[in-house]
Amino acid sequence: MSYEINLPDVVAEVAQAFSRYEHALVHNQIDELDRLFWHSPHTMRYGAGENLYGHAEIQAFRATRPGAGLARTVTRTQLTTYGRDFATTHLEFSRAGSDKVGRQTQTWLRLPEGWRVVSAHVSVMQ
Repeated sequence: MSYEINLPDVVAEVAQAFSRYEHALVHNQIDELDRLFWHSPHTMRYGAGENLYGHAEIQAFRATRPGAGLARTVTRTQLTTYGRDFATTHLEFSRAGSDKVGRQTQTWLRLPEGWRVVSAHVSVMQ
């Protein structure tokens, strides 16, 4: 089976969803963040200090997370699409006052309701 990598129209769709996510994240738009994650018990998010299994746990985490200090500077982004319905995004970031490098990986899937994150991982390194 062969896949077409980075079809321009699919890249544009995922880039738009990815941009919506980034905007919602740094502006603490919880409803938008909840929409962009797949509403399923199979959705996963490993954070810098938490492991979240299923949309309900992710949603509960977002509802209690402090809304301050979310600004970040994106230093590198990579987006790759595989066919028309699957994509990965990788982002490196820094925060003011910290020498740590943040990393975010997301797996996106096209669903009937649009592109949704089905798996995410956030970590930091020195």
